[in-house]
Amino acid sequence: MTVKIHDTPDVQNFLKAVAGFDEQGGSHRAKQILHRLLSDVYRLMDDFDVSPEEFWSAVSLLNELGKESQFGLLAPGLGFDHYLDMRMDAADEQAGLTGGTPRTIEGPLYVAGAPVAEGEARLDDGSDEGAEVMWLTGQVRDTQGKPIPGAQVEIWHADSKGNYSFFDPSQSDYNLRRTILADAEGHYRARSIIPSGYGVPAGSPTDQVLKLLGRHGQRPAHIHFFVSAPGHRHLTTQINLAGDEYTWDDFAFATREELVVDATRIEDAAEAAKRGLEAPFTEVVFDVELASTADPELQTRHKRPRALEDEAAPSQREPAEA
Repeated sequence: MTVKIHDTPDVQNFLKAVAGFDEQGGSHRAKQILHRLLSDVYRLMDDFDVSPEEFWSAVSLLNELGKESQFGLLAPGLGFDHYLDMRMDAADEQAGLTGGTPRTIEGPLYVAGAPVAEGEARLDDGSDEGAEVMWLTGQVRDTQGKPIPGAQVEIWHADSKGNYSFFDPSQSDYNLRRTILADAEGHYRARSIIPSGYGVPAGSPTDQVLKLLGRHGQRPAHIHFFVSAPGHRHLTTQINLAGDEYTWDDFAFATREELVVDATRIEDAAEAAKRGLEAPFTEVVFDVELASTADPELQTRHKRPRALEDEAAPSQREPAEA
């Protein structure tokens, strides 16, 4: 069947009716967006001669994505998260906003309300036997190199098997999740473990979509950050550990050259003792640069559904007052 009916008056009038343009209520913006989306999909069905079998197979896959709460996992795999970052980067450039550590995707695995520590924290609960000890440090500075005392550094990452607490019920609450308030010189310090990369669940709806595209669903070892301070732009970013097989082949497209960080093996006992550790361990250093802004909206992270965010205390959702 090679018929094409998209541009006929009947279909164009039908699209307007489906999008609610004939109705008084509702959101005009929602109507416009849905009309454009449906119009593009209807045209696609014409152009690729989509069969009923193919259409209902796609509907079934969407149902499975929703049932397993995997839309948030598939979205970065299809580039939506990175495309939003590309748009924000372009908007910054257009507005003349420069400087600061680059942003990259948040991902779907943040959990609000992690315990708060001043200057230094231990992220892991010690239960991940055999995991490599990580000493993660850095300094938060402004774009002139001046330290930002009290900057809020939220950190979260996977365990040595690639699993995240809260989503993995076998882990303790807030394992590998902490909020650290930087010291008077803008330094933060964290003892943790080296995270593992992970892949999307084999056979899952997300995996099925990626396999249709001939792609894998693997992520490299990485560490997530929210960094904020009054008078400065909120930063959502993550670092990839250099040397991982998927550092430059991340299915979520989160890798940025400036955010690939070395993990340095330290075997000197004296160096370990300075940190209260036993050798050997691996040191990761990630310094953060925040750009200044007077716009309060740019000082906080954008709104989106996040685990437990509505239950977290306001001080854990917003930068601390100066």
